[in-house]
Parts: sequence; C-alpha cells; structure tokens
Amino acid sequence: MTVPITPLRPEECRPVPDAGLGALETEKGNLPLESVDVAAHVTGLVAGVEVVQTFRNAFDVSLEATYVFPLPPRAAVTAFRMEADDRVVDGVLKERGQARADYDRALAEGRRAAIAEEDRPDVFTIRVGNIVPGERVLVRLTLSQPLPYEDGSAEFRFPLVVAPRYIPGAPLPGPPAGGGVAPDTDAVPDASRITPPVLLPGFPHPVRLSLAATIDPAGLGLREVRSSLHEVDREGDTIRLRPGERLDRDFILRLAFDASSSLALVPDDAADAGSPGEGTADGSGSGPAEDTAGDTVKDVAGAEGTFVLTLLPPQEDATRTASRDVVLLLDRSGSMTGWKMVAARRAAARIVDTLTRHDRFAVLSFDSVVERAFSGGLVDAGDRNRYRAVEHLSRLDARGGTEMLAPLQEALRLLDGHDAPAPGAATGTDTSRLHEDDRPGESGLSREQARDRVLVLVTDGQVGNEDEILERIGARLHGVRVHTVGIDRAVNAGFLGRLALLGSGRCELVESEDRLDAAMEHIHRRIGSPLVTDVALKAEGMDLVADTVTHAGSLYPGVPLVVSGRYRGRRPDGALTVQGRTADGRPWEERIEGRPAHGPAARAVWARAHLRGLEDRYAMGDHSLEQRIVDTSLRFGVLCRFTAFVAVDTRVTGEGGPEHRVIQPVEPPSGWEMPTAMPMMAAGAPMMAKMAAFTTGGPETPSGSAADRPIAAAPPPGAPPAVPPAPPYAAAPAPAPRRASRGFSIGRFLPHPGAGTAPVTGFEGIRPLLAEELTKLVQAESLPERERRRYLADLASRLRVVAQMVGGHPDLAALAADLERAEWAEVSLDDLWRRAADLLTALTGSSGSASAGSTSPGSPGSAPGAEEGRRPFWKRS
Repeated sequence: MTVPITPLRPEECRPVPDAGLGALETEKGNLPLESVDVAAHVTGLVAGVEVVQTFRNAFDVSLEATYVFPLPPRAAVTAFRMEADDRVVDGVLKERGQARADYDRALAEGRRAAIAEEDRPDVFTIRVGNIVPGERVLVRLTLSQPLPYEDGSAEFRFPLVVAPRYIPGAPLPGPPAGGGVAPDTDAVPDASRITPPVLLPGFPHPVRLSLAATIDPAGLGLREVRSSLHEVDREGDTIRLRPGERLDRDFILRLAFDASSSLALVPDDAADAGSPGEGTADGSGSGPAEDTAGDTVKDVAGAEGTFVLTLLPPQEDATRTASRDVVLLLDRSGSMTGWKMVAARRAAARIVDTLTRHDRFAVLSFDSVVERAFSGGLVDAGDRNRYRAVEHLSRLDARGGTEMLAPLQEALRLLDGHDAPAPGAATGTDTSRLHEDDRPGESGLSREQARDRVLVLVTDGQVGNEDEILERIGARLHGVRVHTVGIDRAVNAGFLGRLALLGSGRCELVESEDRLDAAMEHIHRRIGSPLVTDVALKAEGMDLVADTVTHAGSLYPGVPLVVSGRYRGRRPDGALTVQGRTADGRPWEERIEGRPAHGPAARAVWARAHLRGLEDRYAMGDHSLEQRIVDTSLRFGVLCRFTAFVAVDTRVTGEGGPEHRVIQPVEPPSGWEMPTAMPMMAAGAPMMAKMAAFTTGGPETPSGSAADRPIAAAPPPGAPPAVPPAPPYAAAPAPAPRRASRGFSIGRFLPHPGAGTAPVTGFEGIRPLLAEELTKLVQAESLPERERRRYLADLASRLRVVAQMVGGHPDLAALAADLERAEWAEVSLDDLWRRAADLLTALTGSSGSASAGSTSPGSPGSAPGAEEGRRPFWKRS
C-alpha cells in the first residue's frame, strides 16, 4: 500500500518558542506550583530568608499539591504559614507522625491544610490539600542560615532544584512512602519521597521565580559582591535576580568581607526580643539549653543564652611536618556527564599534582564498579606515579550508577594498610560484593602513626542512601581526615557536608569550571596538616552547658574556627580562651572577650547544628536518641527529620478529601546533558530509577508507559510507581543480598508503650570490630611507651563509638573513660593496657556473660524480632 506524504508549508506550522519535546499546554495550565519568591536579608555572616510558594488549582475538582524542593543544608526552618481565601493559618511544629495524622484528618473532614517535612538535610516536602478549584494558596517558610567564610570571602548559596539521585538496592514490597518516581528500596526505603518527576527541557510554562538578597555588612567591611550562576541587578544594597530565570541551579553570591575574631553573647531575653531572621555579624541568637542527659533546662531570664565564637587562625607555617597517605575517590557515574566530568578530572589531577615524594597515594574511580589507577595498595607519589595517575584520570568518562558505599569502604581499607584489592576492584566486577565484613587488614602501626591519612571524594553526591553510607563507614573514620568536593549546580551539599564533618575535613562546592581553581586551592591546603589541633574551650565569667557546644575541630589556614553553644551566667562580659597545640606540639591559646548581641538567628542556627549532630549519631546506629531529637526540635522550634510543621484551617471547604493529587515536576538541573534520542516522556512519568537515562541516553520507552501518562499525574494512592527499564550502561551483575539500611530509613517503634527505643546494631554486630581492636592492641604492644599511650587514647574514642552503636555498654564506656587519660604521666600504662586486653578478650570470646547483658528484650542489642511493632517515622500517622 502506498501512503502519500504531504509536506506542510512553514506558514501552516509555526513552532512555539522554547517548546520542547513532549511539552503540552492547556488554557487553564497543568502544574499547581505557580511561583516561588525568595527574600533574603544577609546580616554579616548570617542570612534570614523567607520563601513563599504559590499553588493554584487549575482543575475542576479539589486538589492536593506536593512539591519536593531544596533548602540550604545548614538552614534552620523556624516558621511555616498558610494563606488562602483571606485566611492566615500559622503552622505548629509537632512530632512527625502526629503532624501527619492531623493533616490527614483535616483533609478527610474537608478542611484546607498544609504540612512541611524534612526528608534530607537539604530536601524538603510541602503538601497542600483541599485547594478548591481556581483557588490560590500561599505557603511561607522562614529560615536562618549561616554563611561559610574563608580566605576573606563569605558565600550565600540558595539551592533551587532537587537533582535526580541514584537509588541503589532492591525494590521493597508494599505501598510507596511518597509520590516520587523511584521505588523505595532496601537501601533507600524513602526513595519515593526524594525523587520528584523531572520536566523535559523546553517546557513552555516554568514556575515564575523571583529572588532578592539585601546585604548588610554589619561592620565587617564589604569589598565586593559577585553572582556566580545568574544574571542579577543591583539596587543599592539589594541584589535581584533578573526576570525569566528558571529553578534549575543554585543561586550563589560571594561576598568579600574583612572578618575578625569575635565572641557574641546573646542572653535568652535579648534573643526573644528580636525578630525572625535578625542576626549580628557573627550570627548571634539564643535558645533553651539541654543538660548532659538531653533534658531541657528551664530558662531563667538573663541567666542563659547562646554564644557564637569566631576565631581567625594563626599565621601559617610553611613547613609541613608529616607525610601523607592520600586516597582519591572520583565519581564517574552517569550523573557526572558533561562539564561536571571535565571539572572532576581537573580537580583530581590538581590534587595529585600537589603530592610530594614523601607521600603515598591511590586513585579510585567508581560508578557501578570500582577501578584503580594502580594495582596493589598505596604507591609512592614520585614523578612517574603522579604522571601515570593523571594519565589514568584523563581517560575517564561518565557512565553507570552511583554505587558510593563500596569505593568508600575500599578507600578506608587502603588507608588502614590493607594492600590487596577488594573483590570487584580494578576488575569491572560488581562492587556490591564488597560487604561491611571486608575488614581492613592489620599493618605496622609504628610506621603508619607518623603519617596523615586523608580521603578526598570528588562527586556530585547524588545518591539516596546517605544514611546507609554514614552508618556503614561512620565508625571507621577515626584517624582519617575526609575532604569532599561537590561538583554540580544543584549539589547534594547536605550529605557531603555531613561526611566531611564526620571526617573533620573540608566540604568544597564547585558549581562551575570558573570556580574550580579557587576551590581546589582550598582543598590543597586542607590536605596538609592543620595549624592547631586538640582545640578546647575554657570559659571565664560564664558556664558552658554540657553537651551543647558544637564540634571545635582544628584550625586550618584561611578558615576561621566557628563554635557555638549554650552558656549560663548573668555577666554580659564573659570570655573564652581557645587552647590547642600547633603542628610541632607546642601549646597555643588565644583569649576572646565577649560582647552582648541581640536577635534569635544564632539560637536557631545553633539548634539546627546541634540537631544535625544528633541525627548523624542516629544514622550511625544510636537509635536511643530519637526522643531526644524530637524534644530538642520542639523545644527550640526548629524543623528536623523527626518533626513537621502542620497548618490546619478551621473552615470546611468541601466534602471529604481532595479528588485529585499532583506532585509538582521539577526542572532538569542546568548543565545536565539530554540524550540524543530521548523517548517522549510526560512530566510526572516514572523516570530514571537508576538515573542514567536522563544523562547519557537509554532505551525507548515501552508503549503505554511514560508517554501515555498525563502530565504531573501522581500514581494512584497505594500503588507502587512503575520502574522503567535500566539503560544498557547502568546494567550491572545482580547485586549480592543487601542488608537494609539501619539509619533513619528503618527506624521503628517498640511494640509496648514506654519501652523507649532499641538500637538496631546488636552486640553480635560489633563483635568483629572489637576483635579487630584486640588484634591491633596485641600488635601495638611492642611500640615505644609514648606511642602506646597515644594508641590507648585513640582506642578510647573508638570504643565510645562502638558503645554508642549498641545503645550504651557500661563496661566499654567505663574503659573508654579511663583510656582517655592514657597520655597522663601519672596514669599506669601497664594497668590500662592489661584492662583493655582483658575486656576485649572477654567480649570477643564466647557468647556468655559478655553479651548476655546486652541482648535482653528491649535492651541494647535486642534481636530484630523485638522491634517488629515499630514503623518508619515518615509513615507514622
């Protein structure tokens, strides 16, 4: 049969400007999110921000709209408000399960309601329900965020899009936790909450975006303001985004300040008198305190407050005293395609070039497999090996999925002295065979103690199993300094920042190739030894509240030390003395006088940092912290992953719940390359369970799948999202059985009320760690006295982590407390050594009394069956 083809004349078919493949349009519109307005007020080194999201129901039936969006990972969300039909409803912060129950009840009763939840440190979800046809609903978020500062420059970064993330693991049965496009898996049980559908490029009706930032130097001496990724206009002290910009990349302002050391003291009454978003140049503010047990302490006006210490580092000593062992990890997964892969290769090569012949190093690249630049373990950093490493890096291209856990475990194995490649490394086999039981080998401790151990991770961080990664490697980071380089215009800064914090390292974010050189200069200095270590604070004229002071860390060149916490004392002129030791072991100290300050910003910023530290400990297995996290969040009024803001209108607007539900599709991140033959896919279709089809191409969409679904249509309630076929390059051998993540992802309640929470890691889970410590203890017995004392002091910190993993073990905790004094000359080294060996031998021997006390029902180390009655906290209602 012959079919004639009649060509169309140009005047008969005029293309719509900016229309992309698959773009659809209706007269009423087809997406609920109409606009996003961001107003920031930067005061010194703190920013107060208000975010307004406007939702409009363009349908003929009532609507529930869901929007998954990013916020700065260190921001403290302190207020939530819903406005509709001349009614204003302030949100109330509640335990997450209670907030969701209130929201669902309101919708079922036909009332308008909204809820805001945190799913990752930088990923949030807002749902607005029972929007009547034609109605607009505004939701307002108020937050405060600190500005990082180094080398004379501060940075205000506001993310605008949640980039697609690689989701490892096997799909879980049952209904999804959220309305996203990826199925929940055993590694990421809430994957459906962090994977919104992605619009095709060229979608004709993007969300209207406005953003303005007002700059107040607050006496710091502002020299310059630069916008990194957007075109802006400046009107006096206000920087405005030009109209027409899309929510597809981070907004970044760099502010050249002249900072100085300072100590801001904000009593509670002064903080309460301030307005939201206010702050001093140091980010001052305040809030209630907690004691060592985590219970809140009753405020007494003028007696308690928040301090913020900013201390500039001393002059840098150009002489580096220690050689280094450096493992460089480079992410070459599919999401790194385009400019990100080029920038990552350059960054990695720059790191290699800074090494000297006194150093040793290894280079690992990873996607679904792990590859080495050199066989064996660490090699010397002579000219020949550095050249070979750079040559290897130059050949790498983006491909595959982001299996990040296995290469991190392999890097730690190398730094611990285990030279043999792990299964899957350098061979192209499946890295899922690298299990947590692949323990680091034992090496000569005397040789290794003289070297700095450094891990540098170059990635965009786009993974969903952050909690699993932190849990599996967190306890093994002792003695390893971890630096992360995040390369993306919508980087997963929350995860990379947490990883660097656990490793006492640096997190550097690179949003463009122009930014790369400056960022790498910072990383080069971090790889070297810090200027001052063992930093401690001594208070004068006030008392520091125990367990509220943020981690002090060390002093590095060009980076001020920022420490905050709670204090007690009525004097407004207290002082702090910062003590430490220089690189050559000499004592060092500096005294900073306090000055009164006002405004609530620091209370919120400190509370968010304090909560994040507790959340990281929870993610690594200490589930006894859950109630403490909830109490702290509610007490300080700062949103966290265990709480939620909920706003419920008293007016009834309809009968029953919403008749239609839509999850708002998000923009594809700027700079992410589309495949040459992208299948037609409507927004809201299940995209990229393995992420790759979006970045470098994939198979055609099967008939009746993505192309047949309506734009922005959410899956039916209770129905698991469909999974598209994985693209060829993402395919990998079937993974070995994976243990479900024990971090936030599967926290569950005990079956009986009032029983508290049980840790997920039982005693049997930590027995191999203790056996390894015992082996190393025996090997270290021949070291000189000074090194043996140092070894026991280090062992104390590791035993504390192990004790926390089982929810508290009295014998381990007591031994750790005594070992902390091992470097004191008056303490008997032989007695401490014998006690450590005896306890570790007892705990790793038979399954008798050593573990019996830790495995009773409802106690630390309980069998998994004792927790069957608990539910994931994001599913509680």
